[in-house]
Amino acid sequence: MATFSAVRYGTGVLRSRIVGVGSALPETVVGNDVVEAQLGVEPGWIEGRTGVRERRVLANGDGLVDLAESAARAALEQAEVAPSDVDAVVVPTTSGPYLFPSLACLLHERLGIGTSPAFDVAAACAGFPYALTVADQGIRAGDYRRVLVVGADRLSALCEPSDRVTTPLFGDGAGALVLGADEQVGDRGRGILASRLRAIGDLWPILYVRSAGRHPDELPPGGPDPWMRMKGQDVFRAAVEQLVALTREVLDVAGLRPEDVRLLVPHQANVRIIRMMTSQLKIPADRVGINLDRCGNTSAASIPIALDEANRAGRLEAGDVLVVNAVGGGMTAGALVARW
Repeated sequence: MATFSAVRYGTGVLRSRIVGVGSALPETVVGNDVVEAQLGVEPGWIEGRTGVRERRVLANGDGLVDLAESAARAALEQAEVAPSDVDAVVVPTTSGPYLFPSLACLLHERLGIGTSPAFDVAAACAGFPYALTVADQGIRAGDYRRVLVVGADRLSALCEPSDRVTTPLFGDGAGALVLGADEQVGDRGRGILASRLRAIGDLWPILYVRSAGRHPDELPPGGPDPWMRMKGQDVFRAAVEQLVALTREVLDVAGLRPEDVRLLVPHQANVRIIRMMTSQLKIPADRVGINLDRCGNTSAASIPIALDEANRAGRLEAGDVLVVNAVGGGMTAGALVARW
């Protein structure tokens, strides 16, 4: 696991502060009635097991770059940062349209960001806290002043249409944050306070997808299974255990307690996972940002999408304690605490 603390310069503490947030969703809405008919289950089956009522789905693979660009431009506009002033682009994703170039480089070209570095972070649904930690460390080290972090995923395309485990859950989307360097004096300064990352490699068989084509014409008879596979109960247990442990650890590193949290924005995996986690942490429901009922599980995009919604709804004020956490295939897990 990893933990990080601020580097001191002069009389202040150099921190990464969230200065802009944005998100973008596909236009196509797929309700549970459509998916339930496809799977041959009774009405209400999906919402009762997952909390999902509908999800957004991209019609074609190239649309993921469009979503990433829209989310990025919205975050940059809110931050009042021009693309030419971005020092690095970090994109957590596992579903870009190419193995290479990275989705980050495709977005880099769309935005016209000079020659600043751009790269993807592949940590599945935990990609956003992983990417934020990487970006935060670049700022704390003094290498960057402004970093654009864009979570974008299209995991609906990785779900076998007849699979009752994965197909009800996943949707598509993109969310973005702009991190800015901020030197402050005092223990209550704003910005990212601490992060914790983990990987539990021996759990990889409970959630995985092979690198292979999924179009019917690309599936050889008797060839490798190309679809996402998930052992739901195993993932549930691992997710709750890791999210609770990491959240407690990262708050402890920051000298905070669960009761100090003004808003928790978890990965939007399953409402039962979120409820079990928050019950153990004793964080009330009115301090949790949830949108999976309308968006489904958008993987690495889920945290920034939900955070953008919470920000626009006025759920955060300067100085509020924000926690984000996620678990993904790998297994990977991460949590981060910031003062808004």
